[in-house]
Amino acid sequence: MSGTQNSLRGTERVETGDGAQSMASDGIDRRNFLSCMAWAGTGLLWTMAGGVPTAKMFAATPKAAEAQAKPDAGFSFAQISDSHIGFNKAANQDVAGTLRLALDKINRLPGTMDFMLHTGDITQSAKPAEFDTAQQILKGARVGETFYVPGEHDVAVDDGVEYRARFAGKALGTGWYSFTHKGVRFVGLNNCQQIEALGRLGTEQLSWLKGDLAGLSASTPIVIFAHIPLWMVYPEWGWGTEDGAESLGYLKRFGSVTVLNGHIHQVVQKVEGNVSFHTAASTAFPQPAPGHAASAGPMTVPAGKLKSVLGITEVKYVPRRGSLAIVDSSLEEMA
Repeated sequence: MSGTQNSLRGTERVETGDGAQSMASDGIDRRNFLSCMAWAGTGLLWTMAGGVPTAKMFAATPKAAEAQAKPDAGFSFAQISDSHIGFNKAANQDVAGTLRLALDKINRLPGTMDFMLHTGDITQSAKPAEFDTAQQILKGARVGETFYVPGEHDVAVDDGVEYRARFAGKALGTGWYSFTHKGVRFVGLNNCQQIEALGRLGTEQLSWLKGDLAGLSASTPIVIFAHIPLWMVYPEWGWGTEDGAESLGYLKRFGSVTVLNGHIHQVVQKVEGNVSFHTAASTAFPQPAPGHAASAGPMTVPAGKLKSVLGITEVKYVPRRGSLAIVDSSLEEMA
């Protein structure tokens, strides 16, 4: 595993991938929940155990790899985020190449991915040529289907017209929708369309979400995926959703809720009650840990270390009980 991740409950220290420790003064409230943050890219093999997600290292041992590939292990899906096709600055001058590396890693995982989620910022500036390139590369993923939600870079230029024409399919409004896969309810949200200082869902989307969840049994496992984190990771940098608390209120009655996001280009985990939050690393470039720079933005690392701070997430569903964990897997670990 690249770097070091420490999961701490009720403490004020988080160790990042370079061994640095963040201080309590960084403004993040870690009290009474599990927090795990690292600059290294994320890669997970998740299992939904009786509706509770668990995670294991990718093929950590031959036995683990064999277990991951068993047909009775339920289903698996992958998550990638923040590919930023069209970006060409010092942080990464070949974002198309690192996206291909991410897909290659997914294709080499044991077993078969039922589908893939892309949690936004597919492109850098929503240009048709950028979307063209992204679509061609993403066709290389050997997954059943890919589901998308937009990032702010995908909608800011033309209010999301190009994104919706290519990726929204039968989505409602500005790009929200839901589907059920083998008993698990997946809900894709757009919290970038009304972005100001923070992400925002808006009253229309919140009303739809409340209605979509209303008819479900409390025992239904729920997976929410959006671009900007629904919780306040670091409001000073816009890393949170202004009305996210309202959306999370609709989820309190469910026994298992997992929220997947991108946007901040680093691994962050929070477990609060029945809800587990995860943000994914980017396939394009890292960003600084909250409060460890003057502002958010592309972070340049030595060329030889770039792949160690980019990554993917794999999720696996199986019908047996377990607990939640985060496992780090970077593009560098493909060799």
